[in-house]
Amino acid sequence: MNEPTSASQDHDALAHEELFPIREVARLTGINPVTLRAWERRYGLIQPTRTESGHRLYSQTDIEEVRNILGWIERGVAVSKVGRILAKHHRLKEPLAEPVPDDWAQWQAQVRVAVSAFDERRLETVYGQVFASYPQVVVFQDILMPVWQALRTAHDGFGRVSEWLFLDGFLRARVAQRLQLARDRQEIGVVIAAIPGQCRELELLVAALMLGSSDIAVTVLALGQPLEELSLVCERMAPHALVLYSNHPPAADLPKRMVRLAMGLDCALLFAGEASDLAQDTLINSQIACLGSEGRLMRRRLQQYLAGHLDS
Repeated sequence: MNEPTSASQDHDALAHEELFPIREVARLTGINPVTLRAWERRYGLIQPTRTESGHRLYSQTDIEEVRNILGWIERGVAVSKVGRILAKHHRLKEPLAEPVPDDWAQWQAQVRVAVSAFDERRLETVYGQVFASYPQVVVFQDILMPVWQALRTAHDGFGRVSEWLFLDGFLRARVAQRLQLARDRQEIGVVIAAIPGQCRELELLVAALMLGSSDIAVTVLALGQPLEELSLVCERMAPHALVLYSNHPPAADLPKRMVRLAMGLDCALLFAGEASDLAQDTLINSQIACLGSEGRLMRRRLQQYLAGHLDS
């Protein structure tokens, strides 16, 4: 009996493993083989398996990943930045999968126990204990918000939505209270508004908390605030700066809309959130500063920008 050829071995592997050759992936996704190879070699976006003869074989998951990549690119995200977005989305699908310090993980576990029991008194106790142990930025960015994100994206069990709503309501109330207590003590006023439909209320509130300091009071505008009316709002509130916030990839026309908005403001216009990381290149020659999405960096950049702006 003749030995099977390399091609027939590849075919057998496809049938058994439900894998697809690159030409079939190109047909299914509309992305040509040259581009698929470039995404793999240059950006590490896809890692197909290889046959003994070196042929690339793609799983159904790989094909879905190709479509995800294409979707982000069509929304205006540079291919060089897509990997970071995909990595974050994969992490959110596996709650608390990232390695964290043991003590942070222990606090996260205590939060989850309190939430799973819908025990507000116990959650309040854990909340207070965490604040007694860590600075505010660590409490929210590294302990509480990862639990919130994991519950928000978990759809694998009865009661998960209720648990997320319980934690979300608890944290929104506590963050709003902290913002209110701090608002009357600072000399510099900053207004923060979300680009409509591009973040959750708690994300906006926590961002405001991260931006505030002993010198800077941050006022949060309600979700759904029309961008076109922000010039009117700022005219009447007279803040030192307006911060736009978004966690979605910026639309192709957003930089132009922001520049147009900035021209009608008497204060500085800044951009924060994950979208600001992606929009830095397109805004580099404008007067709009990107603050980023990491709490410590956001506050430092805001302070630096305002110091230079107010001194000029």
